[in-house]
Amino acid sequence: MHSAPATVAIPGYLAGTWKADPVHSEIAFSVRHLMVSKARGRFTGYDVTIITSEDPLGSSVAATIDLASIDTGNEPRDNHLRSADYLEVGKYPTMSYRSTGVRRTDDGWAVDGELTLHGVTRPVPLAVEVNGFGPDPFGGQRAGFSVTTQISRRDFGIDITIPMDGGGVVVGDKVSISFEIQAVLQK
Repeated sequence: MHSAPATVAIPGYLAGTWKADPVHSEIAFSVRHLMVSKARGRFTGYDVTIITSEDPLGSSVAATIDLASIDTGNEPRDNHLRSADYLEVGKYPTMSYRSTGVRRTDDGWAVDGELTLHGVTRPVPLAVEVNGFGPDPFGGQRAGFSVTTQISRRDFGIDITIPMDGGGVVVGDKVSISFEIQAVLQK
């Protein structure tokens, strides 16, 4: 089976170094709560750098997230999440991701890499949708990416379990993470 070059599949593709625009990007998460719904939140402090190479398969991404910037819309809950019960922000102030490879998938793209959280580093693949590349009204270039993954918090040593009467737990183990990144080409 022969496939077209990757650049043909990405209209407007540009090689270069890109930084996430914090005004037009979001790093969010959700986790099962009380077995009946999902609690959602986001991180407001982060640095994301994407390097697109001439061949998209040679591209890379690096991200650092300030865990103290967690925002679920509930200050007491945010403070609890920053505590030693969960993120232990005083000891582990950031979460970081470094890619190790890029590959095509049936649905688009995947980035393989390593996530470091709570002092533990594990491989975590990211499902990536390339939303597009194009000019902005200020004479620059923008690129958009939608990214999803799911991790087990226990895999990263965050293993607080609060059982519920009748079965189940207050906070689920699986955490869904999504990135909506609008990146600006650096000059």
